[in-house]
Amino acid sequence: MGLLQEKLAKYNLPQQFMAKGVYPYFREIEGRQGTEVEMGGHKVLMFGSNAYTGLTGDERVIEAGIQAMRKYGSGCAGSRFLNGTLDLHVQLEKELAAFVGKDEALCFSTGFTVNSGVISCLTDRNDYIICDDRDHASIVDGRRLSFSQQLKYKHNDMADLEKQLQKCNPDSVKLIVVDGVFSMEGDLANLPEIVRLKHKYNATIMVDEAHGIGVFGKQGRGVCDHFGLTDEIDLIMGTFSKSLASIGGFIAADSSIINWLRHNARTYIFSASNTPAATAAALEALHIIQNEPKRIEALWEVTNYALKRFREAGFEIGATESPIIPLYIRDTDKTFMVTKLAFDEGVFINPVVPPACAPQDTLVRVALMATHTKEQVDTAVEKLTKVFKSLDIL
Repeated sequence: MGLLQEKLAKYNLPQQFMAKGVYPYFREIEGRQGTEVEMGGHKVLMFGSNAYTGLTGDERVIEAGIQAMRKYGSGCAGSRFLNGTLDLHVQLEKELAAFVGKDEALCFSTGFTVNSGVISCLTDRNDYIICDDRDHASIVDGRRLSFSQQLKYKHNDMADLEKQLQKCNPDSVKLIVVDGVFSMEGDLANLPEIVRLKHKYNATIMVDEAHGIGVFGKQGRGVCDHFGLTDEIDLIMGTFSKSLASIGGFIAADSSIINWLRHNARTYIFSASNTPAATAAALEALHIIQNEPKRIEALWEVTNYALKRFREAGFEIGATESPIIPLYIRDTDKTFMVTKLAFDEGVFINPVVPPACAPQDTLVRVALMATHTKEQVDTAVEKLTKVFKSLDIL
């Protein structure tokens, strides 16, 4: 055994939880992902999905992917930079740019590579990247890949953000990168105040709309639209793997920024372009979202109902304002136990433990889809109340 293997063989934390029978990851789904999924030969209520619009099993989205594969084949065999650009990619980019209110957009193969590629190449050694300390891991990695000076501010603490801005050279670029909706806690970035500070300190703002697109704003245009601040936000990022029922991501901005990224973002230039099927599926989902406003209305109706039910039942759900509902446990072992016992009761939820959160903030994450029913929410609240009480959490 080599030195690397000897070192890594000591990592046995997953095996410890496996031995306890509460390991919660890589659970196999045996069919389409909807409000119910097949797992282990029986149906389980799915409250662990990011498919807010409920379109992952929509026949129109599936058929769009099938037709694109028939026309273009299964893949592009190269990067967008060289031989991998289809007219379909360009059409999706144009429609996304118009949807979020920017000049142009670029599509990447995953949402993660949007953030890791864009953030890392926008600024240089004399500039600053300033992030909320609960930003998504892809933002963290993009920041780490940059040569710029890096600052963090306490979660949604605008006084601390201003302190960080005051540390910066006034003549340097100051890029503030923030989640529009924080993916674990479900709360929103304080964009109105961030925009005020942008003008005071001549900063630039990039907003990750991964959990905002298809949920907030007119026709699901996102949190920037929700606050009426689209024109004030310099870069808007989004993913296809949530409301757009596919895989991939995009960045939208003015033409000068997109021109730079098109020729300098390494995860764009050196990654194979998104498959025809995934691109067409995202495009069709985008059309459905714009043409079916009742879908987002249904999402908010069931979300507001669930928020009310969980609060009434006595769960600690924090400051969430979205279809993401955290149920705080504040103990890693119990978080895994809750996940296992809930699954045994027929409810699929996701555990959130370090490094996704602080050790004292562990939780299970409930996520709503437009296709969930109030009856399904009632069942989840009933089952989770039973589980939490059995572990003396509630």
